[in-house]
Amino acid sequence: MTTRGTPGRMVRIDDEMWEAYGQLCAEEGTSRADDIRRHVHSRVNAWHKKQAIQRRLAKNSES
Repeated sequence: MTTRGTPGRMVRIDDEMWEAYGQLCAEEGTSRADDIRRHVHSRVNAWHKKQAIQRRLAKNSES
């Protein structure tokens, strides 16, 4: 079930790994979906920061 207004996404993960991931998330007090969302947000934020640094370096080297 997806949150209202949030599109669902499909990923392919083997059953054994999905089950173990569910256990890991349960032990950490989160859901698979929340853990995946947090991971994606973290990765994208890090990528944006890296891009900003690269833009600043490129701008400084042009000066």
